[in-house]
Amino acid sequence: MKRQIITIDEKKCTGCGDCIPGCPEGALQLIDGKARLVSDLFCDGLGACIGHCPTGAMRIEEREAEPYDEKRVMQESIVRGGPNVIAAHLRHLRDHGADNYLQDALDYLEAAGIANPLELAGQEAAVPCHQAEHAPPAHGHHGGGCPGSRTMDFRSANGHAASATPAARETAASSELRQWPVQLHLVSPLAPYYEGSDLLLAADCTAFAAGDFHRSLLQGRTLAVACPKLDSGMDVYVEKLVAMIDMARINTITVAIMEVPCCGGLMSIVSEAQKRAKRKVPVRKIVIGVQGNKLGEEWV
Repeated sequence: MKRQIITIDEKKCTGCGDCIPGCPEGALQLIDGKARLVSDLFCDGLGACIGHCPTGAMRIEEREAEPYDEKRVMQESIVRGGPNVIAAHLRHLRDHGADNYLQDALDYLEAAGIANPLELAGQEAAVPCHQAEHAPPAHGHHGGGCPGSRTMDFRSANGHAASATPAARETAASSELRQWPVQLHLVSPLAPYYEGSDLLLAADCTAFAAGDFHRSLLQGRTLAVACPKLDSGMDVYVEKLVAMIDMARINTITVAIMEVPCCGGLMSIVSEAQKRAKRKVPVRKIVIGVQGNKLGEEWV
C-alpha cells in the first residue's frame, strides 16, 4: 500500500544520531555510520524525527510500504523497553495528533493487562487529542516530550484563536495564534487545525516588521514560519507543504515575505510544492517592507 513514510538522504546524513531519540517506535538505527530506516512496519510516518536532523537528510515521502501496525510495534518494540518507553511513545502519538494509533496502543495495553504509565503518574497525556481539541491550552510542564514540537490546538469552539474574543480583537495586542508549534520543521502537516484551513506561510522577519501582523495577516489562518535563507532542509519544507495540500486539504496559501531578495526563496518552495501536489490551491503573495509597510499583494 502507499502511505507516508520517512526517507533518508545518505549523502546528507552525518551519522550524528540526533534523529534516533525522536523515533520511539525503533524504526531508525545507526548502521555503518548512517541513520537507516530498518523497518517500514515500525515507521508511523508522522515525521517526529525530521525536526532533529541538523542537515536536512530526512523527509517524508509517499511510497509503497508495509502498513504501519501500532499493536505489533507495541508488542515487539515499545513494551519491551519498560514503562518509561511506553510513556514516551504514548506522548509521541498524542503530541502528533495520531488519535487512531494512540487508541490502538491503549487497547493493546488493556488487552495485555499492562498498566498505562501515564495514568499511574496522574498525567492526562493518554487522552486522545480529539477529546480535548477545544480545551484551553496547557502551559508549563506537560509530563515529558519536547514542548517545542508538541501539537497544541488553541481554537475555541467557533474556530477563532482562544484568546481572540470579540473585544480583544479590537486591540492591537490580541493574539490570533490558533496552534503550536509554528516553525515549519516542527509542525505536523496532518495536525487537526490544518485540515481545511487557510494557511499563512510567513517568513520569520515579517512578524517583527509588520506591526499589525496578527490582525492583518494571521487572523483566521493557521500558521507556518520559515526562513529560506538560514533554514536547512528545504526539501522537507516542500514535502510538508505537499502533505498539507493533498492530505490536510488546505484551502489557500498566503505567503508573506519581506522585500529583501533572499525572501523570494519562500515562493520557490511553494511553487515546487504546487508542482508535486495532486491538488491545486490558490496562492497569494504579500510583500512587507523593511519598515513594516505592505508593498504589494497579488494572487499568483
